[in-house]
Amino acid sequence: MGNRLGRSVSAHKPLYIEIRINASLDRVWELSQDPQAHPRWDLRFSRIIPIDVDEQRQVRFCYEFLLPLHTIKGTGTSLGHRQRADGQATSVLKFDTADPLSPIGPGAGYWRYIPTEDGLRFITGYNYEPGMGLAGKVFDSPIIRPALGWATALSFDRLRLWAESDLEPQTSRNRWFLDAGARIGGVLVAVGLFRRALSMRSVAMAALGTAAVAIACVSEPHWSVPRAGRCLRKAPDERSGHAPSTLAGLREPDNAGIATKQPKDKK
Repeated sequence: MGNRLGRSVSAHKPLYIEIRINASLDRVWELSQDPQAHPRWDLRFSRIIPIDVDEQRQVRFCYEFLLPLHTIKGTGTSLGHRQRADGQATSVLKFDTADPLSPIGPGAGYWRYIPTEDGLRFITGYNYEPGMGLAGKVFDSPIIRPALGWATALSFDRLRLWAESDLEPQTSRNRWFLDAGARIGGVLVAVGLFRRALSMRSVAMAALGTAAVAIACVSEPHWSVPRAGRCLRKAPDERSGHAPSTLAGLREPDNAGIATKQPKDKK
């Protein structure tokens, strides 16, 4: 695989997400590399199960994503470099699945941990081949890929809140739902006010409806509510948008081999 994920995995443009975290590299590394902690903040995974580590320190693992009536399962290989001469850290990943219902097929990605004066830049870039056959190819660009980018960005802000303020990902998730519910409620109230304003020909009622819409759609959420909008979605420099060179040497996931070794007694 080349350094550019767009050339190595798919003809589609790779996803890029970056967030600034006011925490130490050690803290963010722990929360992102621990297979127990990682699924707690990352919406893309429900479970990560390490299988083994080879002589090159490459980790083979299984992953799961729980849906209401189905569990998508896949495999992956990852390699992290915690100690680098420039003070940064990187992690590379290849993943694959044989599940026909998975919208994501084989792919690859990376994380960069770049220390700054007030914390670090936490970056990911990844790309994949669409799954789900023809339907996946049709819906990937307009729906699936944007949704994945949004989910990744929201997950990164949940990680930031956990690393900076010890706010548990489950708590920040619940606050996101409360905030979204309040905003939807505000829009519904506004619709009711506008309908009454039309029937009563009331300028005051229309003004109240406008105020309700403004509060619901424009007001800033509480600091503890995660937001995808806090992330950069385009690489600010050329290096950030390139995968580390170690990705090229990472072994391919072995769907059949790993699936037979998956532990059944772990939860």
